[in-house]
Amino acid sequence: EKMNSAMSEEPDALSVVNQLRDLAADPLNRRAIVQDQGCLPGLILFLDHPNPQVVHSALLALRYLAECRVNREKMRSELGMMLSLQNVIQKTTTPGETKLLASEVYDILQSSNMSDMDNVNEMNYRRRKAQFFLGSTNKRAKTVVLHIDGLDDSSRRNLCEEALLKIKGVISFTFQMAVQRCVVRIRSDLKAEALATAIASTKVMKAQQVVKSESGEEMLVPFQDTPVEVEQNTDLPEYLPEDESPTKEQDKAVSRVGSHPEGAASWLSTAANFLSRSFYW
Repeated sequence: EKMNSAMSEEPDALSVVNQLRDLAADPLNRRAIVQDQGCLPGLILFLDHPNPQVVHSALLALRYLAECRVNREKMRSELGMMLSLQNVIQKTTTPGETKLLASEVYDILQSSNMSDMDNVNEMNYRRRKAQFFLGSTNKRAKTVVLHIDGLDDSSRRNLCEEALLKIKGVISFTFQMAVQRCVVRIRSDLKAEALATAIASTKVMKAQQVVKSESGEEMLVPFQDTPVEVEQNTDLPEYLPEDESPTKEQDKAVSRVGSHPEGAASWLSTAANFLSRSFYW
């Protein structure tokens, strides 16, 4: 009873990690988050959380942070980071998408410490290991680039994100708002058409696939209009409702307070305080 009332007064782990994930999605915030005293240790602790959605969301945040090259050395050397990622990969109860995402983050961070040749060998080894833990060689990840007509503001982006998160087999995604694109990492046994069906279900957006021709030019290929059946993520709790999550608007000429390191910093210190109270009592 006491625990429940305490939880209602403070944000819970899922809402905190989702806000961190949303802040990390904006490239302008990535250095500030990694420089903050409490956020990286907090994300590492989230990797061992009993709720699988908290773990997956923490990995998405780390994946975004690792896209910033200057963050990688600090992330790799952070106490417990590499070990916790290995634990997620090796734990038998970890869902397949989460294992692949953890392997991807591990690869990026590990590669920041190696020569190119070591890098290639290590990444190949990791990939084989990840497949072994998944118990199936057809579960490798592939990348699909979508051009999304109608993806022109943050509310549309939120709709698109919600639709993608519901698909079983989606590992991670990154938006490029300025060019109306979304880069999606999916398991190789998931058809790209499923992504188009989910995006079409928003009724306000439509996806085409971006492919390269033999000459290296990019082309847009429309998906067929026949919808495919999409397997839903049923065993995971819903993401934080949009009215509780911070504004996510990147690649805009007019910037907002929430999209700058200074604006993020005050929220980050609140999150860090929560993290230290939650995990160290």
